[in-house]
Amino acid sequence: MTVKISHTDGIQSFFKEAAGFGSDNGSTRLKSIILRVLQDSAKIIEDLEITEDEFWKSVDYLNRLGGRSEAGLLVAGLGIEHFLDLLQDAKDEQAGLTGGTPRTIEGPLYVAGAPLSEGHARMDDGSEEGVATVMFLEGQVFDTQGKPLAGATVDVWQANTKGTYSFFDQSQSEYNLRRRIITDAEGRYRARSIVPSGYGCDPQGPTQECLDLLGRHGQRPAHVHFFISAPGHRHLTTQINLSGDKYLWDDFAYATRDGLVGEVQFRDDSARDVTGRYAELTFDFQLQPATAPAAELRSHRPRALQDNCSPGNS
Repeated sequence: MTVKISHTDGIQSFFKEAAGFGSDNGSTRLKSIILRVLQDSAKIIEDLEITEDEFWKSVDYLNRLGGRSEAGLLVAGLGIEHFLDLLQDAKDEQAGLTGGTPRTIEGPLYVAGAPLSEGHARMDDGSEEGVATVMFLEGQVFDTQGKPLAGATVDVWQANTKGTYSFFDQSQSEYNLRRRIITDAEGRYRARSIVPSGYGCDPQGPTQECLDLLGRHGQRPAHVHFFISAPGHRHLTTQINLSGDKYLWDDFAYATRDGLVGEVQFRDDSARDVTGRYAELTFDFQLQPATAPAAELRSHRPRALQDNCSPGNS
């Protein structure tokens, strides 16, 4: 026989006390959120008949997840970060905000403060020369009317051929494969980089542990991340997933979206003044006008800083 008590006045009063409603101090907003978390958690425990062993294993899992700095990875893997994009898309549609390059997830591996360049940048440090395929990445930033946006900031970051990111992989040099590029008078940006590799969750980590129990893989296709911003325009968080990758439409983080597939062209000529095979990727971006000054800025999500933050293990 299933026993349910969470709906009773006594339990509801207890949860309100635990959420701080008996005090005039603290955050009213947080109190409301915590109360809902307590109420919904109790219903899950009752409705799914969660055992004590299951409950405390879950608590231990959260401790291990935080200890490995993988919470940001798990919310991507469970589709919650993608849900936030879908929710914002729905809000935009309701508000009549249309056009522009689609948004998609940021992921947990951005690092603020990358070197700033005008028009063009070399992103890699040359450490994978002879191993990596050189990639020339370029395009333009436009408004929704097709006007090039000079002075836009293209903040770009990507993995190396091993699927790891500088800062989080301390074997790489500072800001390797991370740059900010200011577009020229034609709204154009250009970068010399390398073809990135896709990657997977750490097989021994708590995120993959969860995915294994769900019968899912933890693989991502090769991709390049972007923040695109310009005065008077809405900040864009997006990424390009590279064509031809096995996991292009089977991304465990659900980041691949229509309009965000980058068609990579491989060439063997000497037109780019590089030895051997190289790749070209051209991708243009369109920014919506900002409806308020705050829309020009990226979210206040906590992010790594090169100088004063220790790397995680995601």
